[in-house]
Amino acid sequence: MPRTLVFCEYDNLGIKKGTQELLTLVQKIHIDSFALLLGNNGFNFAPLIEQLGTFGVKNVFVCQNEILKYYNPESFTQALNLTVESCKPELILASSSMMAKDLFPRLAAKIKTGVVSDCNSLEITTEKVVVTRPLYSGKCTAQVDFLNSPIKVVLMRANQLPIEKAQTPSSPKVNTLSLPPLDLKTTVKSIVQGTVGKVDLTEANIIVSGGRGLGGPQNFKLLEDLASVLGGAVGASRAVADAGWVPHSLQVGQTGKTVSPTLYIACGISGAIQHLAGMSGSKVIVAINKDPEAPIFKKATYGIVGDLFEVVPLLTEEFRRILT
Repeated sequence: MPRTLVFCEYDNLGIKKGTQELLTLVQKIHIDSFALLLGNNGFNFAPLIEQLGTFGVKNVFVCQNEILKYYNPESFTQALNLTVESCKPELILASSSMMAKDLFPRLAAKIKTGVVSDCNSLEITTEKVVVTRPLYSGKCTAQVDFLNSPIKVVLMRANQLPIEKAQTPSSPKVNTLSLPPLDLKTTVKSIVQGTVGKVDLTEANIIVSGGRGLGGPQNFKLLEDLASVLGGAVGASRAVADAGWVPHSLQVGQTGKTVSPTLYIACGISGAIQHLAGMSGSKVIVAINKDPEAPIFKKATYGIVGDLFEVVPLLTEEFRRILT
């Protein structure tokens, strides 16, 4: 099995779901693996390292530096390259997040290797690594192998693999890396974050999305109520994000976020190709639209032809009755 490095993303709740899926895969097939944590000087990684141990991780690389406090492609690429030189992996796994899709092509160019992103399945054997990923806005799926790539870089979509902790937790060995002085072209002074506590779209198990059929930004409250009852997240089409109804961070689609929830509820969304490309990996799709000819119904598992202003509140009340 290939020697594997898992790039670990985390937030204030711990190791992120997409990374946990990869850690589960690695420990199940008994790969010789390492985990990587990047962060600011003084950051307490002990809880995260303990959490990694619950997935059977035996070796953790930790790189702490003031310039790693916020994501910066220059500093993070250098830190990743330093880790690669230290542990010499044959395979690098990461969740296909917005950050990873910006970061890992830079690393791949630096170390002259191949990278495949937005993968929805992964097969690892002693002979090869084969992944599948959607193409042409989800109209077909490509099986991708690596040729002449000394290190294979795979970015997996979240919600594709099961999460299961190791039967016997480990006490990871911590390997500390020191980043040399860097002549950075840019520095990140601060990050203005959105609302804290909401579920990350890319890792949400349930998403309620709205389109122009909502009529205006004030009506997204209907979707927020439904998502709150279901424990899900709110998404949106490109049209409403461009109109300023919601932040672009909520946009689902080819130029927004690619999501793969168990349940995707599309409210007042016609189903343009750009939007379908971002949510076609959903397990169950429920479409609510008063136009019976809306393209979204061709992709939907279940369709409700009706006024969303009547249907959504009824769904919210029914789910609230069932779940509380």
